Amino acid sequence: MSKNNRRKIIPPQDESISISLNHIYKENYPLFCFKYLSETSISTCKDHKFFFEFLIRLQKISQLGWPEIRTSPRHGFGMESISVDQIKPQLPACITPDVRKLHVFRATGDNHPFIGLQIDRIFRVLFIEANFGDIYDHE
Repeated sequence: MSKNNRRKIIPPQDESISISLNHIYKENYPLFCFKYLSETSISTCKDHKFFFEFLIRLQKISQLGWPEIRTSPRHGFGMESISVDQIKPQLPACITPDVRKLHVFRATGDNHPFIGLQIDRIFRVLFIEANFGDIYDHE
């Protein structure tokens, strides 16, 4: 790469910029982590509308906060538990043998789920089911 084609490196923000951690803790809203997201089900999904609806869904869930999520219906903006034994694909390494249940949210209005694990305010998204039955059998 020639000297003229190098990308400009943006340095980290100045330390004078800060965020009030107390305010963040009081809000108690979900933070979504995709580090352990499996490509199962989504790697073959070519429906851009599905992913757009999923992103809007995450925004709405985030605005509710954990207390409201806990009281919302499971097919609305709430969540439900699922046994790890029901998951078809291999679980990521971050799911240790002591974990018995995962959490299920609805990814879209037509009830496609996304599955993960809530730890404190962070929801680790492990699977997004673009095609019903790819991640677990639905009853």
